[in-house]
Amino acid sequence: MSNQNEITFGKTVSIAEAEALITSVPTNRFHLRGEPGIGKSSMLERIGKKLGLPVAYIDVPNMDLGDIAMPVVDHNSRTTKYYPNSRFQLHTGQPVVIMLDEFSKGSKPVKDMLHPLLEVVNPRLGDVPVPTGSVIFSTGNLSSDGVGDNLAAHTKARLTTVTVRKPGSDEWIDWALQKGTIAEEIIAWVKRYPQVLASYLDGGAGDNPYIFNPRTQQDAYVCPRTLELASNIVRARSGFSSDALIAALTGVIGEAGARDMQAFIAYADQLPTKESIKANPKTAPLPTMPGACAVTVFSLISAAEKSNFEEFMEYVERMEMEWQAVFAVNIAKLAGKQSIAFASPRFAKWLAVNQDVL
Repeated sequence: MSNQNEITFGKTVSIAEAEALITSVPTNRFHLRGEPGIGKSSMLERIGKKLGLPVAYIDVPNMDLGDIAMPVVDHNSRTTKYYPNSRFQLHTGQPVVIMLDEFSKGSKPVKDMLHPLLEVVNPRLGDVPVPTGSVIFSTGNLSSDGVGDNLAAHTKARLTTVTVRKPGSDEWIDWALQKGTIAEEIIAWVKRYPQVLASYLDGGAGDNPYIFNPRTQQDAYVCPRTLELASNIVRARSGFSSDALIAALTGVIGEAGARDMQAFIAYADQLPTKESIKANPKTAPLPTMPGACAVTVFSLISAAEKSNFEEFMEYVERMEMEWQAVFAVNIAKLAGKQSIAFASPRFAKWLAVNQDVL
C-alpha cells in the first residue's frame, strides 16, 4: 500500500472543479482518482448535459475483450476490421462523452484494447476513429485505498491525473437539496454529524467509525453513494418494521451510522407534520433537541412552495436563531426555491432585520 501522503503532494479538487476542468480542456484525457463512493461516476450525465453531447458509460472492470469490439471479415478486401460495441456510440459518427469508469481496475488486455482512446491525436477504438469533438475521461481510486488500482507508466504519461477530494458535509447538503429526492432525515443527520463525511486521509480521522478506512475490515460505511441508498430505505420505511429498517441501514452505511440515524428517524416520526405547521404556524409544537430541529428545518426546506412558504417562515421564526439561519441560508441558494423565498414579504422582512446572515 502506498503512502497516504500521495493525496497531499499536489492540490486536490472538488467534484465541481473536476467537471470544470474536463469541460474546459476537452482535448486532454483526465483521470480522476479519489476515495470510493464520492461521486466521480455521477459526473458523466452532468458533463454530457453541459456540453450538449450524448454519453457513454464504460464499466471497465466488468468488461471482456468481446465487450469492446469484434473483428469482422470483409470478404471483398479479404481483410478484417473492428466493429465497436454500440455502448461506445462511435457508430453514430457524432461526438460523444465517454467515461472509462474504474479504468485503473480493468484487466491488462482490456486496458490495452482501450488504450488508443487515450491518445490526444487521432484517438480510436481498434481502427474506428473517435469523432472530433468527443470528450474522454477515466476514473479510479487512490492506490492508498487498497482496492486494486494500477496504471502502467506509459498510460500515466497520456493522462492528466487529478485527485478529487471527498465532499464535505456542507457541499453534500447543497447537492442533496438541489437533487430534491434525498430524505430530509438523511440531510439533517449529515448536518448534525458532519464527521460522517470526513476522509480517512484527514488528520485524526483514524478512529472515525462511520467512514471508509482501508486499514479496517468493513462491510459498509458512510459516503455520498451509500447516503443516497440509505435515503431510499428511509423514505420507504412505512412499508416494513423498525427492525428491518435498522438491518437495512446497517447493511448500507454500517452499524455506527445506522444506530445514530435511528435516533433521527425517531425524531422525524414524532415531529409535527408539514400540514399541521401550515395550518397552525403559531401553535404547532416546536422541536427542542438539535437533531429534531435539523430534521424539521430540512423537511420544511424540501417541502417549501409558494402556497405554504409564509406559514413555514412564520413557524421557523419561532425557532432559535441558529435554525432560522440554517433555513434562510439554504433556501436562499437552492435553485427552484430561491424565487419562492425572495418573493415572500415575510422573508424580505426577516432579511432586513438579519441581513448579516446571508
